[in-house]
Amino acid sequence: MTTYRDAGVDIDAGNETVRRIKPLVRTTFTPGVLADIGAFGSAFEPQFDQYREPVLISSVDGVGTKLKVAFRAGKHDTIGQDLVNHCVNDIAVCGAVPLFFLDYLSTGKLEPAVAEDVICGLVAACKENGCALIGGETAEMPDIYAAGEYDIAGTVVGIVEKSGILDGRKVVPGDRLIGIRSSGLHTNGYSLARRVLFERYDIGDTPPELGGLSVGEALLSVHRPYLALIRAVCDTVHAFVHVTGGGIAGNAARVIRDPLTFTIDWEAWQRPPIFELIQRLGSVPEDDMRRTFNLGIGLIVIASEGDARSLIATLRVLGEDPVCVGTVTAAGNDSA
Repeated sequence: MTTYRDAGVDIDAGNETVRRIKPLVRTTFTPGVLADIGAFGSAFEPQFDQYREPVLISSVDGVGTKLKVAFRAGKHDTIGQDLVNHCVNDIAVCGAVPLFFLDYLSTGKLEPAVAEDVICGLVAACKENGCALIGGETAEMPDIYAAGEYDIAGTVVGIVEKSGILDGRKVVPGDRLIGIRSSGLHTNGYSLARRVLFERYDIGDTPPELGGLSVGEALLSVHRPYLALIRAVCDTVHAFVHVTGGGIAGNAARVIRDPLTFTIDWEAWQRPPIFELIQRLGSVPEDDMRRTFNLGIGLIVIASEGDARSLIATLRVLGEDPVCVGTVTAAGNDSA
């Protein structure tokens, strides 16, 4: 006799996972949530009264091979934060505020304690960003993943007034690019970072360049949430750039489009030590560094030249250390 458990799928572990996470997930519920965890579909009733032309903005993403660092460290409670913050930042730079989030967690063998840690991270970030974690899926798929490994992805849905969508249309020549610091690699560039760092160091090693942090702590630093900052200044800016895969120039080009271009002053800020360490140990070419990593700038605020000074002052009041990293120019100039 062969059972489903013999084949690698443990229904009891799935039920235990749901039992553990239900009370956690409920703490994120907002008034719009209409269905509890466990329904076939998640129901959310949006309140459109304050909008004349409401537009829904959505984003879906994962956290890439940062997961490999979490597996190596045996630390899973921050991965969920990375996922939510990345997705929310993506819609926030479009002018939207998040309404709800859904996740998908898949693994070869479901470990309820690990799944609970991951969901705790999702819950923490959803609460910080004011969005409800209204549903998700946990899948046990033997033979797909190595022992102790899993993958996670998520989708966020937010709302914005149509006239408030920020898509680069307001950007004009002379606008300034004001950089906001990242908290580390965020969720991009980990294949290169792991290749370089783990050839020399183990997860718990503390290279002197990292100022007392271990390699694992530096690499697992949580992807910063920028929603609150964006909402505080969005009425006075022309666009935002969430610096993810593709680096500063690659992402700035998503909102600064023909017939415009931009210049970046790569010497305008000091890169965090983790990036310097990766480049030195791996002899990574500068062009690769710029295209792979955020290099310490996780968000760019694009504002008029006339507003830049007062905006920088406002950002400092908000606790930021902003720096002018570039300028929008006429097409034909070098954006490198």
